[in-house]
Amino acid sequence: MSAWSRGEAETWADAMSFALVQHYGRWTVGWRWSHDEGDFDGGPVGNWCCPRDSITTPEETLTRVEAALREWREWLEYLVGWFEAYPLDLSDIESQRILWERSARNLILQVVDRTGCGSGWHGHCRQVLTWFLDHWGVSPEVARGLVDEAIGGRFHSWTGPDTVVVDDVAEQLASSLRPADGRGGADAPAQDHVRRWLAVRESVPWHEIPDGGNDGPVVPLRDGAAQDIRAFDGAIAPARAQGLLSALELLRVDAARGARLDFTLLSSWQQHVLDAPRPPRFRTAPAFAKGSRERYGIGPDTRARFDACLAGSASDAGRPLGLTARAARACLDVCFFHPFDDGNARSAFLTLVFVLAREGVALDGVSLLRRISFEADAPQDPLILVRYINIHLAETRRRAAGSTGSASR
Repeated sequence: MSAWSRGEAETWADAMSFALVQHYGRWTVGWRWSHDEGDFDGGPVGNWCCPRDSITTPEETLTRVEAALREWREWLEYLVGWFEAYPLDLSDIESQRILWERSARNLILQVVDRTGCGSGWHGHCRQVLTWFLDHWGVSPEVARGLVDEAIGGRFHSWTGPDTVVVDDVAEQLASSLRPADGRGGADAPAQDHVRRWLAVRESVPWHEIPDGGNDGPVVPLRDGAAQDIRAFDGAIAPARAQGLLSALELLRVDAARGARLDFTLLSSWQQHVLDAPRPPRFRTAPAFAKGSRERYGIGPDTRARFDACLAGSASDAGRPLGLTARAARACLDVCFFHPFDDGNARSAFLTLVFVLAREGVALDGVSLLRRISFEADAPQDPLILVRYINIHLAETRRRAAGSTGSASR
C-alpha cells in the first residue's frame, strides 16, 4: 500500500492536478491542499486527504476530486470577499493603518478556523496574507518579506495562536507598510531573473554541499526516469510521454560517449520533447514563468553565458564540484536561463538525468525532482534540490545493494 501510494497513486494525482490547470487555469492547484498531514500540510480542503486514503473506485475518486476542487474555489472566493471588506489604498497608508490591521487580523482568524491549526497551517496563513497585500497593490516580493517578518516564527503546527499574538502580527504587518512597497509603474526597470539566478549561483556554497554521488556508478533495479515519464506524462498525454522517452534514450547514448553539455545538445533532445521538425533555436525574446512572476531577459551574450554555465557540469571542469551539486546546478541553469520557448521544465529534468548518467549513475525514483518548483532568487532552493537528489540516490543504492545481497544468499 505504501509503495502504491508513493508511486502509481501519487503520479495519478499529480497528473490530475496538471490536467485541471490545463483545463481551468492555475487557480486549481490548491485542490489537494488538505487539512493536517495530507498531500500538503495545513490546507483548507476537507474533501481530499491523500492518494492512499482518497483514491478508491474511479467513480468515488472523481467525485472527491470534484468536491475538493469546488471547496478550494469557494474558499478562494470567500477570501476575496474578506480582502475587499474595506477599500484600501497603499498611497494613503498613514490614514488607513487601522483598516489594514483589522483586515489582516480577520484573515488570520479565518485561516485558523478553516485549517483547524493542524500540521503546517501557518504556511497557508502566510500565503493568504501575501495574497491580501498583493490584492491591494503591494509588490508580491515585498509582501512575502513583510509577512514573514511580521509572523516571525510565532505560529506553530498543531497550535492555535493566542489572541495577543494574532493582534501583534496584524499590527506589525500594517505598521511596516509604506507607499513605496507598491508594484512599480510602467517606467520601473524590468526585472531580469537570469541575472538574479547568476547572483544566487555565485553565492551558493556548492563545494560545502554533501555529495551523494562520490561512491561511484550505480545501476538501479528499475529505470526511475522512464517509469515516471510513462506514468506521469503518459497520464497527461501519450504523445508527451513518447517524446520524453525518445529524448531520454538519446541523452543516454550521448552520456555513454561523454558528450559535452551545451545548448546544441539540449536542443537535439528538445526536438523530440516538443515533436518538432528540427532542433529548436535559443529564444530571441524575454521569457516568463510562474504566472509571469519571473522574467528571463535576453541579450547578445545570453546563450554564450548559458553554455559557459553548462560547461561546469563536467567532472573535469576547474575545481569540480560533487556530482549531485553539478547535476542540480545544471538543472537550475536550464530552469532560469529558460532557453526554449516551451518545455523548459522537461529540458531541465533531462539535463539532471544526463549529468548523472555521464558518470554512470541512474536513479530508480525521481518523484522529488519533478513535483517541485524553484525560485530564481531563492538561495536555499539549490540546496534543497541537491538534498533531494542525494535522497533518491541513497535509496537507489540501498535497494540495489539489498537486491544483490538477497541474490547472493
